[in-house]
Amino acid sequence: MVKQLHHRGPDDHGVWVDEQHTIALGHARLSILDLSPKGHQPMHSASGRYVVAFNGEIYNFATLRTELETSGFHFNGHSDTEVLLAAIEEWGIHSALKRFAGMFAIALWDRKEKCLHLVRDRLGEKPLYYGEHNGVFLFGSELKALKAHPATDFEINRDALALMLRHNYIPTPHTIYQGIHKLTPGTLLTVDCSNSQLSFRHDVYWSAYQVATKGNATPFDASPEELINELDNLLLSTIGEKMVSDVLLGAFLSGGYDSSTIVALMQAQSSRPVKTFSIGFHESGYDEAHHAKEVARHLGTEHTEFYVTPKQAMDVIPKLPSLYDEPFSDSSQIPTYLVAELTRQHVTVALSGDGGDELFAGYNRYLLAQNMWQKLDRIPTIFYRLAAGLISTLSPNSWNKLGDCVMPLLPARLRFGNIGDKLYKLADVIKDQTPEQLYQSLVSHWNHPEQILVSGKEASTPLTRPDEWPELSSYVEWMMYMDMIGYMPDDILVKVDRASMGVSLETRVPFLDHRLVEFAWRVPLSLKLKEGNGKWLLRQVLYRYVPKTLVDRPKMGFGVPIDSWLRGPLREWGESLLARDRLKSEGFFNPDIIYSKWMEHQSGSRNWHYWLWDILMFQAWLENNR
Repeated sequence: MVKQLHHRGPDDHGVWVDEQHTIALGHARLSILDLSPKGHQPMHSASGRYVVAFNGEIYNFATLRTELETSGFHFNGHSDTEVLLAAIEEWGIHSALKRFAGMFAIALWDRKEKCLHLVRDRLGEKPLYYGEHNGVFLFGSELKALKAHPATDFEINRDALALMLRHNYIPTPHTIYQGIHKLTPGTLLTVDCSNSQLSFRHDVYWSAYQVATKGNATPFDASPEELINELDNLLLSTIGEKMVSDVLLGAFLSGGYDSSTIVALMQAQSSRPVKTFSIGFHESGYDEAHHAKEVARHLGTEHTEFYVTPKQAMDVIPKLPSLYDEPFSDSSQIPTYLVAELTRQHVTVALSGDGGDELFAGYNRYLLAQNMWQKLDRIPTIFYRLAAGLISTLSPNSWNKLGDCVMPLLPARLRFGNIGDKLYKLADVIKDQTPEQLYQSLVSHWNHPEQILVSGKEASTPLTRPDEWPELSSYVEWMMYMDMIGYMPDDILVKVDRASMGVSLETRVPFLDHRLVEFAWRVPLSLKLKEGNGKWLLRQVLYRYVPKTLVDRPKMGFGVPIDSWLRGPLREWGESLLARDRLKSEGFFNPDIIYSKWMEHQSGSRNWHYWLWDILMFQAWLENNR
């Protein structure tokens, strides 16, 4: 099981077994703090009561260590793992967890109480899978570690597959296998092994729901300038903590608001040029490397960029099923892996700008959904249903041809391609009856996944359980909350963790420090969305370090041209995975609907690459896991 995680920790391996209580812990170590053998895991506490296997970082470990030393603790090394164990011995696990600022997945065996504690960090930066199977309780950082156990013969969870087709990822707590779960962020799972029958208890030690509702109900009563100063200081502090490392450290830099802010505040407190990394693409519409280079030049970083050829990008695709371990089809997984691979050639730790959109209202869909719902809410349902019907009177291809004639006559900011696909998406969206359904449509790929599945229906998620929704003061903040507990941990953080750890690179995400998250939820929405743009408060901090002219531009996704690749160099690969006979014999999908979309995509009459990539990534994963 440990060998399956070698990529996550190539520097040292350890296994501890207690045969009397039939418990085993394993650890693969990526040495970041205390590179000596004193950082070896699994690690025992000073009293011998606890044994831990710990993945992640406790960023405030130095402060906690000082506090513990005043209480009489003596430390042998200087790792954060030793501080974690001492904190648990001194304060108990529940109190210690509330003091930790960090990203972590923890497996802690309590010899005295004969129980196993599994813990996942507050925002879900580090993965933790678990489940009971054939009389064995299994847990690990990736599914491939669980599958290495001889007791496993996992069956595919078709209800989770339905969720993957909608979201392009499988939401927590579900996984692609029946009976195996992802631990919910901010949760402590205690497995009582003192009796012959295992018993389980879930405790929430940090609640995104409570943070959002409390923050929304008690917004800051301060001037914009005061909040800009406070955010600036808080970012400097949290980023400074995340720059502590005994190995070389750098940062991803795309040249956008989020990564530029992280790098600017790193450079502001570094005596040497920060190492920054970006990748570029020669295809127009996909390249941000030149923006990153300008920001790096202004800040004085030691910048490395690499322009990727289509072949180099496509060479990543065969690695994806094993890398992501369960079906995952956010196509920006490809450039994310490439930038991680580039970065690992120079450093062992990299800071990332992820999380800024969810905390400071950066996604375009927030304004789009809000504006759309405000308009739809004033129109009788019959009229926008009529509009949806009128759109469908012409085929998408006919709308595209009409758009090709009209677009050159419009101002540049109003021009866009594939108008037919966008109008058909709009027609589907405006049929929705509530703002929550509108949001679900905007974030969905297959709106009715059960129609293409032979069997299975969508398992429930927070998005389908209104009783779990917080009462917030605006529709935009509700969307931000849903992204924070869904899209961010299950898409963005999965993408970054698997891509980076796949090349033994540790990534740290300063925006997801829980102190910063709690601050952001108290910032009034009017200081996040302002003058028709998101991230207003965050941008004011950035402008103190980087001129507006270098960073103010339309938001660009981190993507690759999957649509054209599927019509060209990936066509043969796609046709093999989507062959009718193959789909029929495997028994997961209705071949006719998929074949129809494949042929429409090949003809150029429709762009179905998001939908097809979902199917292709499942098929590639299935082939890899036969």
